Amino acid sequence: MTADEPLCRRDPEAWRKHLAEGNAKQARKRVGADAILRDEQGRFLLVDPDYKPDWDLPGGMIEANEPPIDGLIRELKEELNLELAPNQLTLSCIDWVSPHGPWDDSLMFIFDAGRLPAGQIARLEPDRDELRRCDFFELEQVRHRLRPYVWHRVEAALKAAESQTVAYLHDGYPA
Repeated sequence: MTADEPLCRRDPEAWRKHLAEGNAKQARKRVGADAILRDEQGRFLLVDPDYKPDWDLPGGMIEANEPPIDGLIRELKEELNLELAPNQLTLSCIDWVSPHGPWDDSLMFIFDAGRLPAGQIARLEPDRDELRRCDFFELEQVRHRLRPYVWHRVEAALKAAESQTVAYLHDGYPA
């Protein structure tokens, strides 16, 4: 080997250390994933978390090194006793959320899960440690119950689903 060769070939251990040091300096982003779920009448499922003042979409924050879709599936199981497979979820929206309050920036994903059959809805069981309740609402009721920035995501996600695209937003608005 010669000094002209890249570090990754000359000294693989030094290369791994170099990559680890660079990785440690890279930004870490919070990531969340929510689901749009409907009943057979087309009403939307919302949850009423006990740690927030407003209703929200089902879902939550993703754990470190967890794919967003896997984290959403985990959150739906933990919070609602709802079991979905990845092929039942279609990505509809990604929203980059700028730093605010005590929070750094984040990426928020919305997946559309379509309509749940009545049998699945009957088995929904809100986790009482996190949720006061869950219920289905007409779209106009959803708009009034969600915080405005969440509503903007939902609206963009629904439009994207209609056109079979994915909405990309910054703070709830088209980038």
